[in-house]
Amino acid sequence: MVTGGLPVYGFTKAFGSFAQGSIVGIPNQVILTIILFIIFIYALAKTTLGRYLYGVGGNEEASRLSGIGVTKIKLMAYGLSGFLAGIAGLVLLSRTSSGQPSAGSGYEMDAITAVVLGGVSLNGGEGKLHMVVIGMLIMGVLTTGMIMCGINDYVQQFVKGIVLILAVAYSEISKKIRSRMIVTE
Repeated sequence: MVTGGLPVYGFTKAFGSFAQGSIVGIPNQVILTIILFIIFIYALAKTTLGRYLYGVGGNEEASRLSGIGVTKIKLMAYGLSGFLAGIAGLVLLSRTSSGQPSAGSGYEMDAITAVVLGGVSLNGGEGKLHMVVIGMLIMGVLTTGMIMCGINDYVQQFVKGIVLILAVAYSEISKKIRSRMIVTE
């Protein structure tokens, strides 16, 4: 609304170096991602907040009955998600040296697919962050491969959608098989 939908340009070179620079040959974006992943892998595995997040995601009512402040945990999760989206937006802004309303369009599908490929349940409460890294790498290789092959953007979105559907189907089928194994034992 502020820019009337027009791109914003004219950022300093120092701001652009935030995303385009490197330390010891490692791009700053990679370093930032690794630092954030280490922090969140630790936080989810070793802190009370991490346990509460898994609990609320897995079974909100059971968490509420256990005395966990579900609303507070959900607000913290949404706030943290917004904060991390803001950091991602700054990295993208620094990388492109322009603020555009359509920048990052389509990234949400890649993010959801990478998370599901990493074993995170869409129903919540399941998944490990280090497995999401593997899902991200798979999506990165898939996307880069399709770009290098010159595949049309619409076909790329279609392929990614098929990958997402297959990942969700695999997740649900394996969940049913695990639940049958538990019942029969």
